Amino acid sequence: MAAYVIYPTKEQEKFMKAFLEALEISFVKDDNQELPPHVLAGIARGEADFAAGRFVTFEEIKKKYPAD
Repeated sequence: MAAYVIYPTKEQEKFMKAFLEALEISFVKDDNQELPPHVLAGIARGEADFAAGRFVTFEEIKKKYPAD
């Protein structure tokens, strides 16, 4: 069985739901918008690193790892 993740607008959601029901395709709507705590902690660490100047620019990466 395959699983698909889509992000429809409110209008698209109405049509998508009707379509899936018409074809008798089972689906689950997950309105959980909050990220897990470990993800939020990682984002906070990344933002703190950036604010402290601990980052590498894309130009620096291209110089170190040229794509020949």
